[in-house]
Amino acid sequence: MLLACLLLGSSFVAARSQPQTAVANVAARRAQLLHRGVNASMWFAQARDYSLNRLRSYTTADDIALMHSMGFDHVRLSIDGDALLRDAPPNGLNAAFVAELDTAVNTMLKDGLRVIVDVHPSDPFKVQLRTDDAVVARFCALWSALAGHYAQTDPERVFFEVLNEPEFADAQQWNAVQTRAIAAIRQAAPHHTIIATAGHYSGLTDLLALEPAADANVIYTFHDYEPFPFTHQGATWTMAAVRPLRGVPYPSSPENIATAVSQEQSLVDQHWIDTYGLSRWDAARIRAELSFAGKWAALHHVPVYCGEFGVYQPYVDPAMRAAWLRDTRTALEDQGIGWAVWDYQGSFAVVTKTDGKAAPIPAIAEALGLHSQ
Repeated sequence: MLLACLLLGSSFVAARSQPQTAVANVAARRAQLLHRGVNASMWFAQARDYSLNRLRSYTTADDIALMHSMGFDHVRLSIDGDALLRDAPPNGLNAAFVAELDTAVNTMLKDGLRVIVDVHPSDPFKVQLRTDDAVVARFCALWSALAGHYAQTDPERVFFEVLNEPEFADAQQWNAVQTRAIAAIRQAAPHHTIIATAGHYSGLTDLLALEPAADANVIYTFHDYEPFPFTHQGATWTMAAVRPLRGVPYPSSPENIATAVSQEQSLVDQHWIDTYGLSRWDAARIRAELSFAGKWAALHHVPVYCGEFGVYQPYVDPAMRAAWLRDTRTALEDQGIGWAVWDYQGSFAVVTKTDGKAAPIPAIAEALGLHSQ
């Protein structure tokens, strides 16, 4: 399989010289189909429990119908790489897990939603991917099997995202891995559009340094959580500087961040928050930042998509959260960039759930240009 992936990568690079204008037009047109989406997280990924009971109850057919009725046109469906491979035959996938995945995908398609099949593994999976070439070969095999499984779906409605936030510090190393994975997908599913990303955490600055792939039928994704002191205040799983933060304001100014500065213990972290205030993050600043995604797309003549943006909600002012979402959403749309908000019902949620029944958060739905009824 390793030799096969290497050969696929070699033939893929050789294809660069072939005329691909028509194929590129397909990618650009399909990118416009991914206008307003939502991440279905903590379901087939980011969960310790993949039992049939939880898979069938965490996100239901009623949830999927609500996604559509709110005005979302697609779902970015996170899928755990380890769960796909657990107890799988050689070069195959876990049959029981994929059967449940098929039910979810088919329900979304039936309800008029497009689906991004997003391989969204744990951090240890990605550590192995960047340190063990045998794992790269296994990753190629995973994609060969997964793309092959969905190759008969409508390529106007199902998309393949190579990897969520690769966490590769070495951009060239990640480019080599992604090239091999794209080649494996393309051989298994010749007509589907692939969604590729830059290394590290798929941020805007990562995208700006990325050289597009040889395959023309590719959309390029990035994630936007800036400014981080606001969007991740109180989060425990990421950089330590955000953990003590509560009530960080948006928009920011040198005058309104004094309380947030006082919540940090070290001068380094105090300076970081102070810089957030001095930077005066507001709608104009967000538009200026995101204009660079549009500039990169124009420079390389490729479509760009924002696969994640959102605000962690436990410690944020709800009105400020809605304001940031509105400002970011409109800035993306001004650039002609489709998006998927993070997330449906997790800690960045666009709905609330009571006794298993979901309801849109009205201010958030309005900020995203969606329906709240």
